[in-house]
Amino acid sequence: METIRRVDTPHGPITYRLARKKIRRLNLRVGLDGQVRLSVPWRVPAEEADGFVREKSGWIAAHLAPPQPRQTLPPPVEEEECRRCLEEAVDRVYPLVAGAGVARPAVKLRAMTSLWGSCHRGKGYITLNTALARCPRELRDYVALHELVHFLHPNHGPGFYAAMDARMPDWKGRRRALQAYGRLLLADSQPPQPGQPPEGGEA
Repeated sequence: METIRRVDTPHGPITYRLARKKIRRLNLRVGLDGQVRLSVPWRVPAEEADGFVREKSGWIAAHLAPPQPRQTLPPPVEEEECRRCLEEAVDRVYPLVAGAGVARPAVKLRAMTSLWGSCHRGKGYITLNTALARCPRELRDYVALHELVHFLHPNHGPGFYAAMDARMPDWKGRRRALQAYGRLLLADSQPPQPGQPPEGGEA
């Protein structure tokens, strides 16, 4: 069950949705719909959750920033073309993890509103947001690699980010650009259809 909370931060007031779950770590994300969501372990008090949002307010503000006005979106693509674009993205970055013993996973596609992708490590597949087919190639590659690296590091800990740094040194810039495209997709006349996102995702 989610509760809506509002906290004053150095970057202005932030309203976010707080959910308590059976997890070990705090998981913060900004959805494509602009909603800030924080999942916390059951034992974490609301005041600690507020403090975490306050601490991460700079990151949140950056992801809520409006996109550059000159960015444009290509038109929606057919299912077959979407599949081709995203499978090719996985093929391009898979060699970056193959040497670490990661098997090439199956790829499932889904229209999602909160996540660009998710990794189902135990089942050997990843899910990619169909909206990625309308984003530039370098952003599709970033999401594909992000999910592949989760086969090496399930959580967003230091090891995960070190692996991303080693394989795609400019991944942070790509992540910022991807968030801007999320705003464009919502503003477009044909945004991604709402769907229930699977558990997990990027903070």
